Amino acid sequence: MTKLTITDWDEQDRPREKMMSQGIAALSNAELLAIIIGSGSNDQTAVELTKDILASCGNSLNKLGKLTLDQLCRFKGIGPAKAISIIAANELGRRRLSEPTPEREEITCSTDLYEIFYPIMCDLPTEECWIILLNQSNKVIEKKKISSGGISNTSFDPREILRAAIVSRASALAVAHNHPSNNNKPSQADDILTMKIKEAAKLVNVRLIDHIIVCDGTYYSYADEGRL
Repeated sequence: MTKLTITDWDEQDRPREKMMSQGIAALSNAELLAIIIGSGSNDQTAVELTKDILASCGNSLNKLGKLTLDQLCRFKGIGPAKAISIIAANELGRRRLSEPTPEREEITCSTDLYEIFYPIMCDLPTEECWIILLNQSNKVIEKKKISSGGISNTSFDPREILRAAIVSRASALAVAHNHPSNNNKPSQADDILTMKIKEAAKLVNVRLIDHIIVCDGTYYSYADEGRL
């Protein structure tokens, strides 16, 4: 009987395709290890080979991390290059555990937003729009530029903001854009866009906590003005 290779499997069962469709957490330890080594032997697929390697360690990742280059190379289909890849992956895992977990910035008021975005926007000759995505505790997930425009305006699609929030699994967001004129008063277009973002965010259960207009030494906050 002809032995199936990974490329003969159902697409949902291939490690790389499975990760892309279901997320990294859906993969078993053997499947993750199979992605690292890339291929199996003439007799085994990469997943079958990695299952054998893990079984020899009692399916313990801690024991796998202690295997030497020579010990890994005893498995048929594992040469020095694949063994080094496994050892390197184990070392990255160890180094990650030894690093202190960085404390995420927390947004508690409009001043926090201004202090984040002022260095980014203070010297810009044209308008830019940025968003900051937050978790349930209002801690920063990421900052993202949405658009850049002319001297007096920048246009952006609220759908781009919502897409970024959904991808990051954000619970809340804030919007910031600058006025190169240094006039911190919002325009009618700013007002309309703010309300569009607020209503659109509600549809996906994301809170718009503020929209600030950044100027040199001053700013305008929709939240502080009670307009959200």
